[in-house]
Amino acid sequence: MPTGATRAGASGPGAQPLFASVDDVRARLQAQGYLADQAIATTVFLADRLGKPLLVEGPAGVGKTELAKAVAAASGAELVRLQCYEGLDEARALYEWNYKKQLLRIQAARTQAETHGAGTGAEADASTWDAVHDDIFSEEFLLSRPLLTAIRRVDPTVLLVDETDKADVEVEGLLLEVLSDFQVTVPELGTIVATRRPFVLLTSNATRELSEALKRRCLYLHLDYPDAEREKAIVLSRVPLIAEQLAEQLVRTVRALRSLDLRKPPSVAETIDWARTLLALGLDTLDEEAVRTTLGVVLKHHSDQTRSLAQLKLADRS
Repeated sequence: MPTGATRAGASGPGAQPLFASVDDVRARLQAQGYLADQAIATTVFLADRLGKPLLVEGPAGVGKTELAKAVAAASGAELVRLQCYEGLDEARALYEWNYKKQLLRIQAARTQAETHGAGTGAEADASTWDAVHDDIFSEEFLLSRPLLTAIRRVDPTVLLVDETDKADVEVEGLLLEVLSDFQVTVPELGTIVATRRPFVLLTSNATRELSEALKRRCLYLHLDYPDAEREKAIVLSRVPLIAEQLAEQLVRTVRALRSLDLRKPPSVAETIDWARTLLALGLDTLDEEAVRTTLGVVLKHHSDQTRSLAQLKLADRS
């Protein structure tokens, strides 16, 4: 079997960039409905130009995953997503062998060996292994998972490692190995080197601290909830049929909810969902009745709803 490194082209900073300038990033993301501020556009441009992974950290629902999707759409790149979770292992993140298909191949070879007089039992097994041991560890039997898939692609690719903080520490070690040199060693096939480095974006909700070693390999961007004007612009961009006055009222209410001590404050995505809900119901104002009947769109815990309704009533009375 081959044991050397496999490389088909250049990678890293020398590869063709996805974006021409910071302004190009901002304009093309906006065309995809993602309103990036100067800091976001600049960091995305630098990650692309320097060939470095981008770690985006912040509360859930502020647009971290959407940023990766927007970058892929804006650049015409394929989005490859690795969703992290507790218990994620190398087989699910990198690659594994198709054991069922390998077993069928071995059984077929054994039957063929017996048919051609290779004997039975141990003799047939030895003959079968000699015939298939190279074959079953070939490309045909390799199941490529997101990390390996992204490394092997020759076309523009955005690799999204989503919710990195939910994965175990061992997965961080795997990411360090892959993101350091953008190569993967498959013992049976050799070392596979990226033909074109993907644009890598890692997201984290900061539920645990990521290792300094992983952060050191990345550019860092912190995303928080947008200010009122930008959130209003996002709503008007995503829900263009909503009246500007209603959008302003909606954003003001959402910001009031975020100021409360809630288990799960409403995200930007939920603000957009609320706008679509009001539009679907034909409502032109967000009064107390509208809030009470539609609050489940933005708050998904009963205790949060109860606390919010009580606090909003007190605010109205004052």
